[in-house]
Amino acid sequence: MESAPVDVVVIGAGQAGLSAAYHLQRRGFVPLERADAADRTFLVVDANPEPGGAWQHRWPSLRMATVNGIHELPGFAVPPADPAAASRDILPAYFAEYEERFALDVLRPVQVKAVRRADDDPRGRLVVETDRGAWAARFVINATGTWTRPFWPRYPGQERFRGRQLHVGDYVSAEQFRGKRVVIVGAGVSAVQLLDEISHVADTFWVTRREPEWAEEDFDIPARVAAIAGVEDRVRRGLPPGSVISVTGMHWTPWARAAEARGVLVRHPMFASIEEDGVRMPDGTFERADVILWATGFRPALDHLAPLRLRTPEGGFRVDNGRSIDEPRLFLIGYGPSQSTVGANRAGRDAVRAIVADPVALAA
Repeated sequence: MESAPVDVVVIGAGQAGLSAAYHLQRRGFVPLERADAADRTFLVVDANPEPGGAWQHRWPSLRMATVNGIHELPGFAVPPADPAAASRDILPAYFAEYEERFALDVLRPVQVKAVRRADDDPRGRLVVETDRGAWAARFVINATGTWTRPFWPRYPGQERFRGRQLHVGDYVSAEQFRGKRVVIVGAGVSAVQLLDEISHVADTFWVTRREPEWAEEDFDIPARVAAIAGVEDRVRRGLPPGSVISVTGMHWTPWARAAEARGVLVRHPMFASIEEDGVRMPDGTFERADVILWATGFRPALDHLAPLRLRTPEGGFRVDNGRSIDEPRLFLIGYGPSQSTVGANRAGRDAVRAIVADPVALAA
């Protein structure tokens, strides 16, 4: 496959990818299709058919007033919105306006099949192979996020369950569970938010692997710094990033308080197995279930990086300040400590700074 030359390919047009594209443009890089021969160039490719990153896939009941982690993209604030409006209506439109305002020329839909080295030269190019062609880049900024890789734990008897199993990524609204018994699995923000929502119309039963450690203090700047530092240490050592909750504990949110006030924020230990009509608890008791909702998070969508052979035996990637330690031409943003929207913005900026400071980026 013949590869077109480009200085930087950005994979993914969510928060992190658009931040990187914005900062590339500010540093004098030009979208590939608009560039002259002397220009430094970039290309943004995205798998989604429309702008909006993962926001376009969120459940309709996720409102602007309750959505977790909105942060404006660099250079353009989120327009005022009705707090009752669905985030998946407001934020994709904001992303679309952002792309147009800064003329980022995102190419979509594009499925990236593989990223590989063009040759054995450690200062050579990385080839990005897609269903729309191939590009030979001096640098690749990977910003593919996690939404396309929902994590489904495996438990004995899972295939025998006669009810419905779905991941939080497939959730639409509580109405689909009205009058049913719903087992909700997970200890994250989404699990508690959906527990509160579903419990208004259904009988809920909440299970987690570990007893939640509720932090009474606000999730303030020092708490956020501590969380980021913990995850940074993990990815620097090549460990899977893990969750922020594993570092900081659970913080009280409005929906957690609401669920507690109504008496539904009752945690049970994780079930031992799944049977046809419910789950078997560790003490041998049986809990009936019509639905099992797996609010068990997502994993980084990085399979296309397999040809680079960067994954450690522990299952992670060694990354320092967003840059691959083992392949310096590759940046992984929106990975590990930069998964938050604030972190993604900063990671996009820092990746571009590192590229500009690298002599390869300035080579003729």
